[in-house]
Amino acid sequence: MGWLERNIIEPGKLPLLLALVAFVLTFLITRLITRLIRAGRGPFGNVSSGGVHVHHVVPGVILTIVGGFGAVAGGQHGFGSCLAAVFFGIGAGLVLDEFALVLHLADVYWTPDGRKSVEMVVLTASLVGLLLIGFSPLGVDDLNDDQQQNRAVVLVNVLVNFAFALVALFKGKVRLAVVGVIIPFIALVAAVRLARPTSPWAKRFYRNRPRARAKSALRSYHHDRRWALPMRAVQDWIGGAPDPEPARSLERR
Repeated sequence: MGWLERNIIEPGKLPLLLALVAFVLTFLITRLITRLIRAGRGPFGNVSSGGVHVHHVVPGVILTIVGGFGAVAGGQHGFGSCLAAVFFGIGAGLVLDEFALVLHLADVYWTPDGRKSVEMVVLTASLVGLLLIGFSPLGVDDLNDDQQQNRAVVLVNVLVNFAFALVALFKGKVRLAVVGVIIPFIALVAAVRLARPTSPWAKRFYRNRPRARAKSALRSYHHDRRWALPMRAVQDWIGGAPDPEPARSLERR
């Protein structure tokens, strides 16, 4: 309890914690319900209005807007900010559960493309979790000269690390770039290694370097071969396996 008071409540991180818990629980409960609907079990069913299937991204957008504006108006403390954080977390969970639908503008929930939703949820939850247990060099007052100097050093490190993360993003390493914003070593490693062959970096800097292009393609192939299947297995365990190709239909579930 003392840890919660010292590290979460006093720094004003309670709304962030509530939003993260609501986000994760909403995603897990939503996936459980959709899997039951898919299997034809339980009392649940699709929601329709006037013959139009209402995807849960719709109430998710509404709750995200309500929670977001409520959080801005409520500040970091008080019941209102905590309630807004819960609304925002629930809305974000519903929206990102159908991230692939929004990305493709098609109903790909139970297709291999639908795995992007699970990937985005896991990435978002990890990033918010890192922010929650981390610290911010901004927003701290009443510092002495040594503390001011330390904060300046931290700010410089943050900016340099952000530059590494941008390079990693330009090299086509989206996951490492996002996580690298919080963990400096990851951003550095991603920035100095070869870019993926389809990335903007490779198209710009490997254009006249056939050996670099070939090495990039080979390394990308081995990486995907090593990690693609385990990652898909984890995503299927969390969100449900896609429908077999012949069994797919135009209806979602």
